Amino acid sequence: MSSQLYQSACLAELAALKPGNVHAMADGHGMTVEQFVKSAELSAPYIGDEKLSVGQRILQAAQATWQGVGCNTNLGILLLCAPIAHAYQAAGNQFNTESLRQTLQQLSVQDAIESYQAICLMNPAGLGHVSQQDVHQTPTVTLLEAMKLASHQDRVARQYAEGYRDVLDVGVPIFKRFAQKWERPGWAVTAIYLNFLSEYLDSHILRKFGADQARLIQQEAIQHRDAFFALDNPKTYFKTLMTWDVDLKNRGINPGTSADLTVACLFILALQGEQVK
Repeated sequence: MSSQLYQSACLAELAALKPGNVHAMADGHGMTVEQFVKSAELSAPYIGDEKLSVGQRILQAAQATWQGVGCNTNLGILLLCAPIAHAYQAAGNQFNTESLRQTLQQLSVQDAIESYQAICLMNPAGLGHVSQQDVHQTPTVTLLEAMKLASHQDRVARQYAEGYRDVLDVGVPIFKRFAQKWERPGWAVTAIYLNFLSEYLDSHILRKFGADQARLIQQEAIQHRDAFFALDNPKTYFKTLMTWDVDLKNRGINPGTSADLTVACLFILALQGEQVK
C-alpha cells in the first residue's frame, strides 16, 4: 500500500506545473519527465518494503534509480519519504506524527552509513565538504544526528531535525486550503511548491548558485505566489507560470528542494486518504 501511495505522490507532483522544475508540461535541466516517472516506479518497492530499515530503503531505492535512469532524479524525495513510509507501517498502516517522531529518534549509525552511500552515489550538485560528518567519509553518528548537523544549510535535513515541521505545518495545510478552494488537486500541488519556494531559500539553488541568487528567486516566487493565491480560477495564471518556467530553465535554475518537499507533503496526504491527483 505505501509503495503505491508513494508512487502516486511522485506522479501527482510530476503532473503539476512547477516553474523551474521538471513537470508534465516541460522537461528541463537535461532530464525528462519519463526519467522521473521511471524513477518513481523503480524506487517505490524499496521505499515501501517494511522489511527494510530507513537507511536500507534509501540506499536500495537510490541504487535502483541510478541503475535505471543514470542520474539524480529523486535523492531528496528518497531521504524524505523513507522515514514517512517506515513510520506509517510502524503505526499499523496509519500516519501519525508520534510514529514519525519515534522513527526519527530510532535512526541508527548504520542508517547514516547507508544514506551517505546513497548521497555519494547520486552526487547532488554543489555537495561540497563540511568539517563534521562529511558525506564523503564514514559517519560515526546516527542519521538524525547527521541531519541535525546539516539542518542549517539544507531543508531536507531540517525536516529530520524538526520533525517534518515544514511539511506538516506549512505544506499539507496549503494543499488542503487550495484543494478545497479550487477543487483541482493539481493546482493545489502547484500552490504547495510556490509556497515553499516563497517561504524558504531553496537548498538546491543555495548549493549551486549561492545565497544572493536564492534570495532573488525567492522574491520572484513571492510575487507569483501572491498573485496565484488570489485567483478564483488558477488556470488563468497558466501562461504566466509557464513563461517563468522557461525563464528559470534558461538560467539553469532548478528549485529541486521545493519539489522534494512537495512530494513529501503529497505522500503524507495520500497516506491520510486524501486525493492528491
